[in-house]
Amino acid sequence: MSSNRLFQFSINREEKAIHILREFEASLELVWQAWTTATLLDQWWAPLPYKNNTKLLDFRKGGVWHYAMIGPNNETHWAKFDYEDIQVNKSFSGSDAFCDQDGNVNTDFPRIHWNCIFSQKEDKTTVNITITSGSIETLDKLLEMGFRQGFTMGLDNLDKLLIQLKSRT
Repeated sequence: MSSNRLFQFSINREEKAIHILREFEASLELVWQAWTTATLLDQWWAPLPYKNNTKLLDFRKGGVWHYAMIGPNNETHWAKFDYEDIQVNKSFSGSDAFCDQDGNVNTDFPRIHWNCIFSQKEDKTTVNITITSGSIETLDKLLEMGFRQGFTMGLDNLDKLLIQLKSRT
């Protein structure tokens, strides 16, 4: 992995948003597959020592990704992502929520909205992510839960996975 790859993580309290810009040394098609294919998502999404397990991935407008993060002591944290818009190899957006194993949303923690934009320049792909919430309190709670550290670890897992995938082709 290159130590000079682009990575930015910022918080805009006025917009109630987190902005993440992350560069990967892989083709757009490969990075897109890693974000949109259950078997690949399960290999990188959860920060170690957690593992990700997809129950359902219906990657289409109006579809859902229902998954669990499973901890080292088998504690299970369910979540679901409802896809609102998809532009293949360009972007997708939707709302993420904690839920139960049946997909019933936990209303104690408000949903957050994700907008992910993919672009390629030469042999590198950049993913520009904007995560917004309805309140700064929700955003703060997300950050207090370790979102920055956990998601950064997941993106590092993705770097390693992309190296493996590129070596197979």
